[in-house]
Parts: sequence; C-alpha cells; structure tokens
Amino acid sequence: MASTKKSSAGTDSKSIIGKRVYLRAPQEEDCLELVALNQLSVKFHRGLVSPPRTRVEFEALLNRSRRVDTEYFLICRREDSAIVGNMNLSQIFREGFKNAYLGYYVGAPFANQGYATESIKLLLRHVFRKMKLHRIEANIQPGNIASIALVRQAGFTQEGYSRRYLKIDGRWRDHERWALTVEDWKASKVI
Repeated sequence: MASTKKSSAGTDSKSIIGKRVYLRAPQEEDCLELVALNQLSVKFHRGLVSPPRTRVEFEALLNRSRRVDTEYFLICRREDSAIVGNMNLSQIFREGFKNAYLGYYVGAPFANQGYATESIKLLLRHVFRKMKLHRIEANIQPGNIASIALVRQAGFTQEGYSRRYLKIDGRWRDHERWALTVEDWKASKVI
C-alpha cells in the first residue's frame, strides 16, 4: 500500500495526482476529518453506503486498507487537501482473473462538483496501467442514478442484476453489476 508520509502539499510519493483532486492512502491522522465528513453526510449516504462514522470504524478501515487484496484511497481536493470522499478496490485478484471490485463515495458537501468523475478516471488509469488488472466491477443499487451515471460515463457496461446482493444499513439490497475491461477502457475516449 502507499506510503503514509505526506509532503507539505498533502500528497506522498504514492499519490495519484489529477487536476483538481489527488488520491492517497488513509492515515491515522485522517480519522477526525473523515469521520466528521461521514457524519455530516449520513442523510445523503443513507441506504447507499455505510462509511466509517466512528473512530472504531475508521480503525477497521485502516486495517482493511493494509490488506494485500485491498487498495483504499482518500479523494482529496488539491486546492486545500480537504478529504472529499474515497475510492477503494477490494477483493483484488491477480493471476488469471486480474479483477477487483470498486467502491466509492463523495461526502454531501462535495457532491455534484465533478470530484468523483475525475477520481474514477485517475483510479482506472492506476488499475489498468500500474496494477495491470484486466477487469474492474462496480455493484450499484438501481436507484442510485448518480452512481450509475458515473460508471456509465467512465465506460462501464451493465452485466447483470443481483437480488439482495449486499447488506447496507441493516437491509439486503439489490444491485446492478457494472464492469469495465482493459480492452474497453483502452478503446474508450475516457483515458
């Protein structure tokens, strides 16, 4: 996983830097800011995602982020290094499968400002060029119009529908399966 030492600009040598945002590994000192953002966004995220809202949940996130089958990135705004959300890869498979599952969210104060759009482009470049994965999958609830628009714009194709796929906020929720292969990514104009 990425080094956690930040430079004065808020990035480290493993950060993925874009025009308006950069992606970097979470650090222990991010706890208060990320938890505050997630608490502020409870209503916005309700039923869609369950990000860490306590120190204990944040520590669990840090532990997961250090696993070899996970990469977790905070989305940070370049102008002030504010944490605006996250992008994460889980169940990263190497060998013949070369696949990962994508998760993400943006906090309520930063929604609809293009941060997720830029972040997903940065992450896909990392996934397909640096990690050399073949495929990435995102599972999205059918009613999450903004998230579906995000992956569609990034070149993902809907592959299926999974009933009662994931438990969020205490309820099993249906999800659409969206995926992108490296071949489709290279052929798209999104790169």
